[in-house]
Amino acid sequence: MKTKNNILFSSFIVTCVVLILIFSCENENTDLQANCESGAIFNPNVDYGTLTDQEGNVYKTIQIGSQTWMAENLRTTTYRNGEKIPEVTENNAWNNLTTGAFCNYDNTHISDSICTFGRLYNYAAVDDARKIAPTGWHVPAYDEWLVLEAYLIDSVAADKLKEAGSIHWKFGWSVGNNETGFTALPGGYRWLHYGGGTGFFHKGIEGGWWTVTEDDINPDAAYHVTMGYNYSFLGGCFCSKLDGYSVRCVKD
Repeated sequence: MKTKNNILFSSFIVTCVVLILIFSCENENTDLQANCESGAIFNPNVDYGTLTDQEGNVYKTIQIGSQTWMAENLRTTTYRNGEKIPEVTENNAWNNLTTGAFCNYDNTHISDSICTFGRLYNYAAVDDARKIAPTGWHVPAYDEWLVLEAYLIDSVAADKLKEAGSIHWKFGWSVGNNETGFTALPGGYRWLHYGGGTGFFHKGIEGGWWTVTEDDINPDAAYHVTMGYNYSFLGGCFCSKLDGYSVRCVKD
């Protein structure tokens, strides 16, 4: 038979466990901000700056020509004013969105993956008036990527931007040297595949980054820039605003 002290002690233990679980859940993102360390291979021969976003995430930055870029993919879950960006994991819900949202590739919550590859966003999050970019920074227009491409010589620009080696780039037909320090990674996409069905594709072989440039012909499309394992130039297309791509911000 349990004594009163035993019952009180058991209740105390249960309460402590519950409080720890609640505290851990509420502080999951805070811990990610405080302890996030990218597994990317940065260029040790260039001088990086730093940037802290509205959520406390810290990123490396790099000057390339007249522009200063983030050297890591954005991973914020809040807009500049502190309001939350919803995380949407279910495909049908994602496809029916008219407002901003983010997801992680394969809906992972593994911090190593998020810290290295960042998060994926739909166009509505990129275009939201509350601003996804940190103060003093913005999501680039397509023309700003063209400035970067021209500075690097367009036919081999991607090789100078991609992370060197094959730790994250799974194939080596077009090997990056990362001479710029930009450290582009193949974070993949979330999109409606040509064969039907929305899902996550191409992590390890291709990366895609939103621009704020909309299609003059199709109001449901906007331009994104791509880099792949099998080409040395910057690719891209006007694609559905419902797709999920990475974001790199450029300094105002």
